[in-house]
Amino acid sequence: MRQAAFVSLILLSSSGAALAAPPPHAVSIDPGAAARFAGLALKCLHDEYPNHISLSMDRDSDARPPRELTPAFYGCYDWHSDVHGHWLLVRLLRLMPGAPFAAQARAELDRSFTAANIAGELAYLKHPGRASFERPYGLAWLLQLSAELRAWDDSQAKQWSATLAPLESEAAARIKAWLPKLHYPIRIGEHDQTAFSFGLIYDWAGVSGDLPMRALLKDAAQRFYLKDHACPLSYEPSGEDFLSPCLAEADFMRRVLAPKAFASWLSGFLPGIPARPAAAWLQPGIVTDRSDPKLAHIDGLNLSRSWMLEGIAHGLPRGNVRVPALLGAAARHREAALPQVTGEHYEGGHWLGSFAVYLTSAAGIR
Repeated sequence: MRQAAFVSLILLSSSGAALAAPPPHAVSIDPGAAARFAGLALKCLHDEYPNHISLSMDRDSDARPPRELTPAFYGCYDWHSDVHGHWLLVRLLRLMPGAPFAAQARAELDRSFTAANIAGELAYLKHPGRASFERPYGLAWLLQLSAELRAWDDSQAKQWSATLAPLESEAAARIKAWLPKLHYPIRIGEHDQTAFSFGLIYDWAGVSGDLPMRALLKDAAQRFYLKDHACPLSYEPSGEDFLSPCLAEADFMRRVLAPKAFASWLSGFLPGIPARPAAAWLQPGIVTDRSDPKLAHIDGLNLSRSWMLEGIAHGLPRGNVRVPALLGAAARHREAALPQVTGEHYEGGHWLGSFAVYLTSAAGIR
């Protein structure tokens, strides 16, 4: 009986109408920090090397420079980092249109968002043998970029959104074709994790009004996560995580469950959340070498944990006794991570700014 009630709540929560993203006045970002984060993206957005290419080849001619393979998103070391570097700039421009970096950011975005570049991206994506390219992480960030452009009431942003639309449609179609065939969730702490990407895609579907995508994701929530309990948060983090498997799942489920149903589900899923603030609960991860690209992932984990903890607290009913502990842990992770987003080491500088902006602008809370 209880399980059936949860299923009904999943199906009834979240209206099908398109949801507006948070308006610019809803978030206050420190101008100095925003400029620092924007600078990280501007530095690498069209910086072709170093580059880590995900390339399936059929012939010699398939081996070409990154700028020819993916002409819109070839910088920032890898495709997904360049995509969310574009998202970073769009997000900050929407929230801070008069920022000192605005003119340069617009120029760099305009350089990327051309019909020819997006046609090249689409051709690369549709090449035989690339069915799993950047799935789900990179495709989810591409949709998040599209959502940010859709939500921005700006003439140039509307033009960029229209230009990006064919690639947006292809990314959404690939997720829709894949989700019904995915029989198991992916629970790791890196790119392939499903829960984090599901959250990004769910938010995009709300902005775009894509009801079939939301239905698929609600079905995935029911199949993969609804019966989960006692997630082993004490096992986290693994040594190279930048996402928490447990917290990302909860942060996704608070999107699809109504608050009371989510509160009940969370009691079984993360029973160790204290009913009062506890400094000993869920300490930030420790980074031993920020020049190592994998070990530096832990800075990203601290950032993503912080926004996920805030999201989980946001999904609970008002006054829930676990909220202070969740927000306290979120604050500790925020304080540990944000000062490290400096760009001193390219290993973190090419991507951590996007995570910092997602956190500080409350991008996942609508």
